[in-house]
Amino acid sequence: LTGIPGLQHLHHWISIPFCIMYLVTLAGNSTLLCMIKADPSLHQPMFLFLSMLAVIDVVMSTSITPKMLDIFWFRSTSISLDACLTQMYFVHAFSVMESGVLVAMAFDRYVAICNPLRYLSLLTSPVVAAIGLASLLRALVFMSPLTFQIHHQPLCSPAVVDHSYCEHMAVLKLACKDAASSNTYSLSVSTYVVSFDSLLIALSYGLILRAVFSLSSLQARKKAFSTCGSQLCIMALFYIPGLLSMYMERYHQDLPRYIQVLLADLYLLIPPALNPLIYGIRMKKIRDGVRRVIFRRR
Repeated sequence: LTGIPGLQHLHHWISIPFCIMYLVTLAGNSTLLCMIKADPSLHQPMFLFLSMLAVIDVVMSTSITPKMLDIFWFRSTSISLDACLTQMYFVHAFSVMESGVLVAMAFDRYVAICNPLRYLSLLTSPVVAAIGLASLLRALVFMSPLTFQIHHQPLCSPAVVDHSYCEHMAVLKLACKDAASSNTYSLSVSTYVVSFDSLLIALSYGLILRAVFSLSSLQARKKAFSTCGSQLCIMALFYIPGLLSMYMERYHQDLPRYIQVLLADLYLLIPPALNPLIYGIRMKKIRDGVRRVIFRRR
């Protein structure tokens, strides 16, 4: 692994924000999980989905950041093929899982705002578990063929991945045989996941905003707009850079390599660090739960 091509002389400086984002991800998501577990009043569908998102963010960040920091700080660029394929599988599978959970959370907000009386009857614990399992199975079904293809693909020397982690299309460049089918499959799956999930999220938030416009209270409308806007911004930071990095990897070879790599890095690092703030700490129920837990322990 080369790190960030063209910016190797800046690796030590780049490592500072990367390390901070990783520490914030660990601290924020771990705190969120502990608070939700400790307070029984938070054992509701919305917070169960939030717990899933927190676990996914921690795993996704941990699958790439320690190795990146190892490269930036100690120039430890070597990685075994098995470790590379494992990292690649975790990164892409958990990205697909995160997308599925974001759709579930958007649906949860739609039901809570537009059909509040049916909220608990629709989103029961078995339904929430089934949605989480469906997100997991979709990720396994989509990503297993990619890893299987590369595992059985002869790789040529020098075995240098021009990236800071084992990104699928960057690893495929090492293939001795034509890997066009794998590249096409990867782009097709990514485009489908982003397009389909984004459409469902946009539909949910569109219905939410329509319901918000009917509110008589200006303060309530401002609060709803603020919440929806911040959540949509985080989703955009997750979807747009990830898809752009894959298309640039395939079609825009004339762009500086470090732009593609930085986009691929940031879509995996920024949302996990901001999700606990946007989805968790800003929620009044979470803040109230934190106070209850603290006072209970006192």
